[in-house]
Amino acid sequence: QVQLVESGGGLVQAGGSLRLSCAASGRTFSNYAMGWFRQAPGKEREFVAAINWSGSTGSTASVKGRFTISRDNAKNTVYLQMNSLKPEDTAVYYCAARQGIVVSSRTMYDYWGQGTQVTVSS
Repeated sequence: QVQLVESGGGLVQAGGSLRLSCAASGRTFSNYAMGWFRQAPGKEREFVAAINWSGSTGSTASVKGRFTISRDNAKNTVYLQMNSLKPEDTAVYYCAARQGIVVSSRTMYDYWGQGTQVTVSS
């Protein structure tokens, strides 16, 4: 089992920044690819970004150039730095883990955190 706990969400004005953190415990963190997903009210949960054990990353087009995913294997933590935030980024952000390579499909992730709310005001 892998336990994931997100933090760092909050209310920010458009153009502002937030950094989300996801602390993992229970298994060897470095063996897992880590992903960030988000879910806005009335919408499906969507892929944001992911990073594998060696640091290779992938992200969805709408956040490229604004969001950066990173990980610190010594701290068992993955981060999502979010800059130039827009109102359409408002959602609950979830951290997820899977063994293997980075993928964007939420069904391929085995472990999920409880989510953290990000609200961007216009």
